[in-house]
Amino acid sequence: MLQTQRRGHLRRNLLKDVLGNVLLTSFFVVALAFVLQRTVPLSASFPWKVFAVFVAGSALTLILAIKHLPNHTFGPANQVTLARAGLVALLFGLMGDTSADWLAVVIASTALALDGVDGWLARRFSVASDFGARFDMETDALLLLVLAGLTWHYEKAGPWILLAGLMRYLFVASSVLVPSLGRPLPPKRRRQTAFVVQAIALIICVSPVVAQPLSGAIALFGLALLSLSFAIDVVYLARAGGDLVRESH
Repeated sequence: MLQTQRRGHLRRNLLKDVLGNVLLTSFFVVALAFVLQRTVPLSASFPWKVFAVFVAGSALTLILAIKHLPNHTFGPANQVTLARAGLVALLFGLMGDTSADWLAVVIASTALALDGVDGWLARRFSVASDFGARFDMETDALLLLVLAGLTWHYEKAGPWILLAGLMRYLFVASSVLVPSLGRPLPPKRRRQTAFVVQAIALIICVSPVVAQPLSGAIALFGLALLSLSFAIDVVYLARAGGDLVRESH
């Protein structure tokens, strides 16, 4: 009975902590969006797009954190990832504004620079969790998707570059049809390297100093490397699934 009460108390504390972090980060992200809208300047819809995207993402984060986070606090690592998600929301808000390419470069570079800080904090304070790793991975995937969209929007590459942002989601969707693709993968630095290279390539493409056809070539290089990384994982999972079938027989 006491253990159940203690568990309930810890979950309530977790709810308060996650909600507090989400609300505080939302305030700063939306406030920054309004400041940028006035100073850059940007379209009147910019802060509202940022608000809508971040609130939707924060609601999902809140639900999943309460359900899956094993710790009784949100933790510094997840706080950094949440801040990175706020930066991605700011990037999304730039869709439709063609005169904010340098701002997109600054925001995206900051979000990328913070990648790895959350992992370091998780190890430093011994608060690593499956939720934190997944939160970080989905934030990375969304960053690539928005950067790919901006690259196309700025006409630095054709619509094919959207594949860089959609690849993670296509991989997840494929695992529904092919269950073996849903199996856990062993940690590999190759995946992080491919992500970083693709993100840097897209940031370079978004910058105003690079134009076609060079931007298209840079985007294609990053996409090729990312595709190769995914292909290696698909082959590994397919072979592992085949080995399990043979063993079961």
